[in-house]
Amino acid sequence: MSHFKSALLTLPGLLSLYRLAVTPLIIALALSEERTLFIVFLCVSFVTDVIDGPIARARNQCTAIGARLDSIADLSTYIAALIGVFHFEYDVLKEHLLPFYIFISTLLIYGLISFVKFGRSPAFHLYSFKLNTLLQAVFIFYLLVFDFNKVLYYFTMGFGILAGLEAVATALVVDRPISDAKSLYSVLHEKKRLE
Repeated sequence: MSHFKSALLTLPGLLSLYRLAVTPLIIALALSEERTLFIVFLCVSFVTDVIDGPIARARNQCTAIGARLDSIADLSTYIAALIGVFHFEYDVLKEHLLPFYIFISTLLIYGLISFVKFGRSPAFHLYSFKLNTLLQAVFIFYLLVFDFNKVLYYFTMGFGILAGLEAVATALVVDRPISDAKSLYSVLHEKKRLE
């Protein structure tokens, strides 16, 4: 239990806990039409998501528990963002949802493969997924603060689909759940090196 506590009481762990704790507030702000506060709290969550990994690596505080907590916090933030985006901007997005559904399908397939193989979803932390999260945060911010940008949306969704496919392929290739896989290429390279 002390190993679990020590992983949580690091700065990266506290940032992930913050994202988990603030998720219900972000959802409540969206559903109560508090658009400005929703954007502010969502942006703070996105920023903590971007900085927690570099902080963990710089302080040598990378742990499997921290990686799992980060993934759960990322998922909760993403769900809160989607609830708000669909609540505030559904009329704008409804004609452009096919790429979003394809992206979500890749995530569901990744989750299903991981659950069948490992009994849980591993925290691969692929570079493509990190970049995808950043792109989606930029798109969501732009959408909520300015307007719907069709090019940015389709680029973001296209990149997200590719990142989702890389996660699917990685889940198919690895023999055990691993953290910080970086990329499918690095996983395949390491696998070949060990053979």
